[in-house]
Amino acid sequence: MISRKQLIEQIKQKKSFLCVGLDTDIEKIPAFLKEYPDPVFEFNKRIIDATQDLCISYKPNAAFYEARGIKGLQSLIDTWKYLPQDCLNIIDAKRGDIGNTSDMYAKAFFNEEASGMSFDAITVSPYMGHDTVSSYLSYPGKWVILLALTSSAGSKDFQYLETNQGYLYETVIQKANTWAGADRMMFVVGATKSTEFTNIRKFAPDNFLLVPGVGAQGGNLEEVCHYGMTKDCGLIVNSSRSIIYASSGEDFAEAARVEALKMQQQMEKELEKAGVI
Repeated sequence: MISRKQLIEQIKQKKSFLCVGLDTDIEKIPAFLKEYPDPVFEFNKRIIDATQDLCISYKPNAAFYEARGIKGLQSLIDTWKYLPQDCLNIIDAKRGDIGNTSDMYAKAFFNEEASGMSFDAITVSPYMGHDTVSSYLSYPGKWVILLALTSSAGSKDFQYLETNQGYLYETVIQKANTWAGADRMMFVVGATKSTEFTNIRKFAPDNFLLVPGVGAQGGNLEEVCHYGMTKDCGLIVNSSRSIIYASSGEDFAEAARVEALKMQQQMEKELEKAGVI
């Protein structure tokens, strides 16, 4: 398990707050990998080997593994086992249920004895309230990363609805911070919402924010840092496609490293600018 203190230490040591998203689609990986017993795991393993000194987190998206049934789940288990212990490992599952169902989801991703996996953190949809996240928080040291303000076009359908406490996404953040502190609770905030980070920091001044959307989705890293960075960094910026699919040839891992290094170097400048390092 990775604590808040360890996460901050990793950021300062690696001069990076990069999360590499392992959204591994078997249809998009280089063709030569199909010769391996598990092409998806072989792809992930090489990406991890090429980038682990440049990033502080990895985030497999559960959908890409669950879609392949038993084979996919085995790829996910093997990937989790291979992830570096000094990196925060996040399962991007976006679960959102209550009661016994939520207990089982937590068991699936947090209980190694039961499922073969024990991720440090999980993304969760907050729609059903406290009961949605309590099962995950019952595991000591595990993180909940709650969807707050996403990059999706449909975010305006619900997240900007006005409540007595402001926009719905603001209410979600305020309420969730009564369930757990900044050492257990993070929030997902899309990079394309960069100007909203100033407002979000009013309600989540110390929480880490998981920020997808930099790279292929058009988010701007400098803007995200300008509006959202804290004295401890407070950001985990995810990049998936622009790194893992940088090349479709046999040099895919080397190409992924080149892209990850570009991001790490940009992040180092932003950390220096903010006085974090």
